[in-house]
Amino acid sequence: MHLCYFDENKHSVQNPNFFIGGLLIPDRHALEIENTLSQVAFNFFGSRTLTVHTELHGKELFHGKGNAKGRKLVDRVQVFKDIAGFISDNEIPVRMIRINVERHQKKYNYPMPEYRLGLMLILERFCEYLDQVDDLGLVFGDYESDEVTGAVVDFSEFKSQGKTLMYYGRPLGRLVDTVYFTQSHHSRFLQVADLLVYMAGRYENGLGVSDKWHEQEVAAAWEKIKASGNVYIQHWP
Repeated sequence: MHLCYFDENKHSVQNPNFFIGGLLIPDRHALEIENTLSQVAFNFFGSRTLTVHTELHGKELFHGKGNAKGRKLVDRVQVFKDIAGFISDNEIPVRMIRINVERHQKKYNYPMPEYRLGLMLILERFCEYLDQVDDLGLVFGDYESDEVTGAVVDFSEFKSQGKTLMYYGRPLGRLVDTVYFTQSHHSRFLQVADLLVYMAGRYENGLGVSDKWHEQEVAAAWEKIKASGNVYIQHWP
């Protein structure tokens, strides 16, 4: 069994790309990997407890906001570097969907909402990997109250129909039961998905990287993740 975790960003006029994606954790290594992530959190917060005060959140870490406010920049950057090392050292599969919302809306007369489209595509990519390793998967997402019900219904519909709605739709039979949603501060794995989506959204947008020290360091962490050997980013359309 693989545990599949995903998160998504909030796109805007300034950032027209919608990203949704995350990682797959083999259950036989889940406790070991969870301990590693707890150590990363402890190194930054001084606590392993799962609370809103000890949540690893990409945007807040990068900008020094929220529970990262007042923390040294070097310490905040180190979290991104630790996560990059964690992904690379453990050869964790990462799957990501990048939707250019403006292009998507212009291409189709009746464009599917980006969250629904992104969910379909990321579930396909999870199943694609599970096919490769001949395993089953459970899917977990960050709780978004306005998206949960639709996502669960969509997933159930995809499974009952035998495949997603895409033209070359893919069976989702390797995904067990339903999509589970929980608050990200309750899961270190979801927090890693958040950091991955944040870095992808920042460095896969075609805008380049500034020469500021911390920007270069976090960009290098993202490049290390991409070079780990098991990262796939699907671009749409």
